[in-house]
Amino acid sequence: MMKFVVLAVFVAGAYGCGLPTFPPILTRVVGGEDARPHSWPWQISLQYLNNGEWRHTCGGTLISSDWVLTAAHCINNRNTYRVALGKQNLKELEEPGSVNIAAGKIVVNEKWNPLFIRNDIALVKLETPVTFTDDIKPACLPEAGDILPNEAPCYITGWGRLYTGGPIADILQQALLPVVSHEICSQPDWWGSQVTDNMVCAGGDGVVSGCNGDSGGPLNCRSADGSWAVHGIVSFGSGLSCNYPKKPTVFTRVSAYIDWMNTTMMNN
Repeated sequence: MMKFVVLAVFVAGAYGCGLPTFPPILTRVVGGEDARPHSWPWQISLQYLNNGEWRHTCGGTLISSDWVLTAAHCINNRNTYRVALGKQNLKELEEPGSVNIAAGKIVVNEKWNPLFIRNDIALVKLETPVTFTDDIKPACLPEAGDILPNEAPCYITGWGRLYTGGPIADILQQALLPVVSHEICSQPDWWGSQVTDNMVCAGGDGVVSGCNGDSGGPLNCRSADGSWAVHGIVSFGSGLSCNYPKKPTVFTRVSAYIDWMNTTMMNN
């Protein structure tokens, strides 16, 4: 196990995980905004084949040359999947800098519980490794057990619905989504006992949140060295509205699953 961990750190360091060639333009625009092209080069679109057409279903995060991190609830064993990397506009089928790679092995966490939405995490192995470019790079992973402080300024990215019941975004969106501590998020008038220690809450101001189509995508948080790490995987939100007060977007906490991820990637 130690050999694998050291190797993983070396590979990430060699390619500069979490360091986009085109840094994101960070603002506090209410409701989110179009992201600078290729400023989140680890963001992927998980797509499934439907009547001969590929359709976006979830987001995800590139974490190495051949592995993508997403949510367990995004995976349906009856579907055929591919991963679109280097995308900015989903409407552009032949977008410069982008590449589509078939999903190889998909590993859903064995403790995934769809009834209570527990352990909502999955790994997708690309059928062939992707070559890193200015437009396609991996995100960093947090240290195992790392807990974000309340109001940590993280960003959600994805092609989810622009508003409740609205259309799926064509252009990759970004929005500032401050972290809400577990102590606050687990209060009865927030998410209560639905939120566990293995989750991260962010948002909840009734203005900005994740929405349908953002599932599986990253909660991007900047580390002290300036690199970006994926601290969360979009898991669930309010069924009443995409922007509901005291019902922040809930993410699977990536730092709680580092050992599971290392073991899964080593064995597959």
